[in-house]
Amino acid sequence: MTHVLSAVAWPYANGPRHIGHVAGFGVPSDVFSRYMRMAGHEVLMVSGTDEHGTPILVAADSEGVTARELADKNNSVIVHDLVDLGLSYDLFTRTTTGNHYKVVQELFQTVHRNGYMVEQTTFGAISPSTGRTLPDRYIEGTCPICGYPDARGDQCDNCGNQLDPTDLINPRSKINGETPEFVETQHFFLDLPALAEALTAYLEGREASGTWRPNVIKFSLNLIEDLKPRAMTRDIDWGIPVPVDGWRENPSKRLYVWFDAVIGYLSASIEWARRLGEPDRWREWWNDPEALSYYFMGKDNIVFHAQIWPAELIAYNGEGDRGGEPGEYGRLNLPTEVVSSEFMTMESRQFSTSRGHVILVGDFLARYQPDALRYFICAAGPETSDADFTWTDFVQRTNSELVAGWGNLVNRTATMVSKSFGEIPAAGPLDAVDEAVLSAVRSGFDTVGDLIGRHRQRAAIAEAMRVVGEVNKYLTATEPYKMKDESQRERLGTVLHVAAQCVLDCNTLLSPFLPHTSTKVWQALGGEGEFQPMPRIEYVDELDPDEGAGLLTYPVITGSYSETPRWSSRPVTVGAKVEKPTPIFTKLDPSVVDEERARLEAS
Repeated sequence: MTHVLSAVAWPYANGPRHIGHVAGFGVPSDVFSRYMRMAGHEVLMVSGTDEHGTPILVAADSEGVTARELADKNNSVIVHDLVDLGLSYDLFTRTTTGNHYKVVQELFQTVHRNGYMVEQTTFGAISPSTGRTLPDRYIEGTCPICGYPDARGDQCDNCGNQLDPTDLINPRSKINGETPEFVETQHFFLDLPALAEALTAYLEGREASGTWRPNVIKFSLNLIEDLKPRAMTRDIDWGIPVPVDGWRENPSKRLYVWFDAVIGYLSASIEWARRLGEPDRWREWWNDPEALSYYFMGKDNIVFHAQIWPAELIAYNGEGDRGGEPGEYGRLNLPTEVVSSEFMTMESRQFSTSRGHVILVGDFLARYQPDALRYFICAAGPETSDADFTWTDFVQRTNSELVAGWGNLVNRTATMVSKSFGEIPAAGPLDAVDEAVLSAVRSGFDTVGDLIGRHRQRAAIAEAMRVVGEVNKYLTATEPYKMKDESQRERLGTVLHVAAQCVLDCNTLLSPFLPHTSTKVWQALGGEGEFQPMPRIEYVDELDPDEGAGLLTYPVITGSYSETPRWSSRPVTVGAKVEKPTPIFTKLDPSVVDEERARLEAS
């Protein structure tokens, strides 16, 4: 048994999330976490809504509400969407809690005490029309290195180099197109050059392990070549106060949203332990050198998770060029792996909420089964290369693979058992064909489990569906529906027993991917209760009401996952009652394609 931290990217609370977002951070992390629990590991899956920074203020202004009101509204929407999708968080919280403020300030103070936060005079970008600070990512211009015309103020997505807004040629505000003004300002910078040697050794060690996706480790190592100090404070009034004398009293200086957001993985773990009544329990995932940690996100977040966050941890641990001592949390583990997905497009175009080329998670789930979306993301999502969501492909995969493949196998098996016996029959002597299909299904546990454990979910679900195909072939070959004579009844019982066993084992193989329908399959063949435990929403009291952004109560996602099924074959229960089944999956009419495309064009 190993302690496994599943650290899931924090969705930004400036608006609801679309299906491209959950294809990167949501579904892959949940499939992995569910499998690791089934394999007997102690999993802690944490995240929350990221609620600070200028983009929240910009969105709040446009809606005529306060930043806090906007964050509250979008937090609630995101929480409900992720629960409806079935993401099994141990704790999904938010960055405006007092607990988070305290943890972030402890990390800043220790990094500062160890000498890795240095104060510098720099130039900050100001919007001439509002006087408000423009964050790096809200400034675009031409990259001075490769000439890409739409480079951001913190990074060029074309060549991957880190930038400062002042580096850009012809900089412009992404909000309104105006040219920003650059004014002198004081900020704290994370001294990345003083951490470069330790950071390089860490990344080279991860490269040697051979576990990171090649695109992620290569990109991360390339970033080391031109490390510069990076500002970790901002001129803004919405965020966490800077815990240094002369700064904490300044209402216009706050910690950089990205500094506080990545610390959320630790603060959420601590909040989870506090709410459990075991305040030091989080240390099993963060201080134990044998514990594993996996960070799930889209590729636009690699810099912050493969460079900035490890650098912060190294600085906190006192393991850079300047040395130092860990703070009150002790030596903290660096990421075992940054599991970054590529981008998903829709109908060959980038998702764009402002242009209406988008489908939000909530809208999708209002019309289609959550497991249909999860299946598409796992089978055709942006795991290691960009992927395109099309309505034609979604309908085709749902109908031909989920309905006609897996759903049909469940339905025909349950129908024959119900009609012929009304319960799971006992097996007589097994023939070679019976032994062969049982062996094929059971071997799937090793194959599929190994693939999920190595974050190859497309290959894993393809293998699980291949096994489903073998069981369908078994029914075609044995033809139990032709066994009408009483003299064939023992053989009929054997074949249907074997089929039921195979279906339930296939259900176990598919349940990390398809948790909602796994319970329906389980119950269709006589099982009772829930098969895969599902998350729930709880409204909780703020733990530190005087520390954060003024929260009193707020919704969190949590769950009770101790009854997670084991990742192994379990014998069917002879005599379990089986009723005439209803379809597990909803077949989609081809007209869905035109209807959804029309919605896009009208939005």
